[in-house]
Amino acid sequence: MSVRFTAQARKGMIALAVAAGLAFGAAGCGGGDDGDGPEASPPSSKNVGSEPSAQEGRADAPLAELKGPDGLLLTVTAAQRDAGGFVTVSGDLKNDGSKTANVPAQLSGNETEIIRNGRSLGGATLVDSKGKKRYYVLRDTDGRPLTTTNFPAMKAGESLPVFMQFPAPPASVTEVTVQLPMFSPAAVTISG
Repeated sequence: MSVRFTAQARKGMIALAVAAGLAFGAAGCGGGDDGDGPEASPPSSKNVGSEPSAQEGRADAPLAELKGPDGLLLTVTAAQRDAGGFVTVSGDLKNDGSKTANVPAQLSGNETEIIRNGRSLGGATLVDSKGKKRYYVLRDTDGRPLTTTNFPAMKAGESLPVFMQFPAPPASVTEVTVQLPMFSPAAVTISG
């Protein structure tokens, strides 16, 4: 008798857990388009008559340009310090040459764990010359570098957005040098 009661109670608890999960899932997917949610589009600055935001008409000068082999050019457009203790360097990798170029495998660096995860910018470093420290690209728990990965062959004139994430230097450090294997180094100013 107690075995039957226990089995029925267990079925009831499972049904209750499934029902609660479905209810929360449905509420999270929620339906009304009241304009408050994250999917609501912001008003267009063209219609309002205000100045375009920094995201819209990005005519800002790049922070740095690193020249590499085969006409490859890395243009750094941002080096942003995050609240979580990271610095994210982002920009564009462009084939400025006249022929199709492959992104060199050397950009991944020489660490076995990073190389195992395909071509990346895992060999990049940030150098704080005043503090005499070098910061390497971060990795996730599976050893994958926190950078753009798996580059295709780049046709002449083609450009790809890229990023690299590093541990943040102390808040007093605002200028660092971005280094990438086979590319010229360049100084950048960290914002944020």
